Amino acid sequence: MKKLTAALCALAFFATGAQAQTVKDFLAAVTKKWTTPFEPFQLIGNIYYVGTDGIAVYVIKTSQGLILMDTALPESTGMIKDNIAKLGLKVADIKVILNTHAHFDHTGGFAEIKKETGAQLVAGERDKPLLEGGYYPGDEKNQDLAFPAVKVDRAVKEGDKVTLGDTTLTAHATPGHSPGCTSWEMTVKDGNQDREVLFFCSGTVALNRLVGQPTHAGIVDDYRATYAKVKAMKIDVLLGPHPDVYGMQAKRAEMKDGAPNPFVKPGELATYATSLSEEFDKQLAKQTAALQTVK
Repeated sequence: MKKLTAALCALAFFATGAQAQTVKDFLAAVTKKWTTPFEPFQLIGNIYYVGTDGIAVYVIKTSQGLILMDTALPESTGMIKDNIAKLGLKVADIKVILNTHAHFDHTGGFAEIKKETGAQLVAGERDKPLLEGGYYPGDEKNQDLAFPAVKVDRAVKEGDKVTLGDTTLTAHATPGHSPGCTSWEMTVKDGNQDREVLFFCSGTVALNRLVGQPTHAGIVDDYRATYAKVKAMKIDVLLGPHPDVYGMQAKRAEMKDGAPNPFVKPGELATYATSLSEEFDKQLAKQTAALQTVK
């Protein structure tokens, strides 16, 4: 996780100049991991992991069909479908598609899967224009960051709920990483206990410009409000848009029948949010210093 976060934050620093080449270099470095297959598995309760080795995608099984959380790069859509089938589930049963944030590495399969299934796409209100335009905010013409545009059927705000059958998820506005970055909370059964799960949108600086011409208006305040909000949340299971966020591979290797689920780790979200906040301050200082140097 540290290596990936460092790479993303480094890009944010260089975003003030020669960005196109920097983006190409970065994508060349991470695409292999982002497209490497990973065997799908039941993560906890009715939540299943169907993503790649580097990009997280989830399926939530309900009494009335499936909820798909995010996709990956466009070239991984077939792999995601195969992973769903390997679990004995059907792509045709996807009724709702949820998005955490409108970046190319988490939206690449939306248009294809939505067309195939007729599922309803639900996303944060401020990310709706990004999804329907297929672009990265503040860098609309950069084709390296573009993805297939897709219609949003429902735009949500803080506290809105999405229910399918016996499962309900609550939307939490956690902007910064994207304008409409949305984290989704739900309760699952872990044996005879209820566990609170959060699909955390993201909190890294990534390619975002924080100063000068910010990627989106109010971005610095958005990030800081998000860190404060998630630090205060009582969550048992932290999940995220990339496996490295919560050590997915290591926890998966620890799973054993009859043993406690290693994904249950109260306090992990607060610790992670603190590290993100500290890294954000460093990146803000670097971008500010770089801007002053240019002037």
